[in-house]
Amino acid sequence: MKYALALLLVLVSPLAFAATISIEGLMQFVLYIIVIGLVLWLLWWLVGYAALPEPFAKIARIILAVIAVFFLINLLLGLVGSPIISLR
Repeated sequence: MKYALALLLVLVSPLAFAATISIEGLMQFVLYIIVIGLVLWLLWWLVGYAALPEPFAKIARIILAVIAVFFLINLLLGLVGSPIISLR
């Protein structure tokens, strides 16, 4: 009985500390992902369309990828409550 109660406590305790996310916050997160993704995709397309010479095109694509990862990390940290840069 004592072990069953300890096992139940171990299984339920992570659920007690789970964060609650509001629907408005989740909708805002999805909207930010769509808008930032669209802007970065258009910039990626523009780099390919402009026919930059190869070293410059590769550098531009790497910079765009780093910016995309930075914004994704920032948005995920915003869900936790401490974004690097506030987008509001």
